[in-house]
Amino acid sequence: MSNDASGANARPAGADAGPLGYLALGLTLLAYGLLGTGVLSGTSSGGAASLAHLVGGLTLFLAGLWQFRGGDRFSATAFTSLGAFWATWSAAEAGSKNTAGVFLLLWALLALTLTAAGWGGGLLSRAVYGLLTVSLLLSAVATFNDSSGLGKLAGWVAAASGLAAWYWATASLTDGRWGRVALPVK
Repeated sequence: MSNDASGANARPAGADAGPLGYLALGLTLLAYGLLGTGVLSGTSSGGAASLAHLVGGLTLFLAGLWQFRGGDRFSATAFTSLGAFWATWSAAEAGSKNTAGVFLLLWALLALTLTAAGWGGGLLSRAVYGLLTVSLLLSAVATFNDSSGLGKLAGWVAAASGLAAWYWATASLTDGRWGRVALPVK
């Protein structure tokens, strides 16, 4: 007989925070990327700070904790660590370019780890984490060299990664709800 009469440890069937995590990651990367491209006049990637803090930081981190509870180590690690990245990035004070460049470079290493770990997960996994790795590397190099052109390219790559994450979340949420697979994932 269980000592837990409250049922607090019971997990509802299908309780998966994966779509929430990929939606939060996708929207944050889209905002960061598009604002970083300079397509909209008077914008920069720094303008995405509040979105990055709440959606990218808090929501991703919570989705990651939920995934840990469900036993999904990969998504849990990806979401909590990327949530920490976005929360830190959005709250960071303007420091030296070298400090910012090293920060981006270290997170690119994390993204590379996620790319390698998720490689067998299919094309979307490779796209989300591979493009994120490239975007962070380009951002780091752009920061070290004060290169706005390279920074804009990094923004476009981040936006592409965000679109892949957003597609993944949408495909997961709609899967089977229309009586068939509406958006292929593999």
